[in-house]
Amino acid sequence: IIGTPDRAQVTFSVQTENTDVKSAQAENAVRMAKVHDALLAAGLPRDALKTTGFYIYPVYEETTGFLKPKIKTYRVTNSLTVTLHNVSQTGEVIDTAVANGINQADSIQFMLSDEKAQELRTEALKEAVSRARSDADTISVAMGTKITGVQKAETGSSYSPVYFQNYALDGAAPRASAETPIQAGDITVSASVTVTYLIS
Repeated sequence: IIGTPDRAQVTFSVQTENTDVKSAQAENAVRMAKVHDALLAAGLPRDALKTTGFYIYPVYEETTGFLKPKIKTYRVTNSLTVTLHNVSQTGEVIDTAVANGINQADSIQFMLSDEKAQELRTEALKEAVSRARSDADTISVAMGTKITGVQKAETGSSYSPVYFQNYALDGAAPRASAETPIQAGDITVSASVTVTYLIS
């Protein structure tokens, strides 16, 4: 069954670099706080924002031979994941984040809420059961038998979110007249039914 995503998760990061690790961390904290405040001011609830990564690692100078590489700078990366209940806000959220300091794109994931996933799963299961019975009736008639009941039935279902990694981000502030276009696409929910029928 084909469905339309009703949830989105956007992950992006602020990355800073400095010869002094404390300076790199302090700059990063200021920029991420600005992003956080801007997203809240745009109407997102506080619980929609979640820090999903914080890393500090050294960047070494390139060396030749057996010379031990020296630390050139320290790079600090702070990642934020935003969960949206309105998929159409995705482009706006990206633009707001970029305009306020985000400089690294990580991923966008479109998915189904639990309620929507269950609704589509139920629809898929009903269709799977209908097809199973139709096939069984055809086989039974061809064999000259009659279906008298069901011995057992087993079900399974799955769906995969739509995932984009390292989506395009040019680092420029968005223009007022243009919003980053993001298309969620469709999600396929699959269901399988294995039925053992009794015949006579």
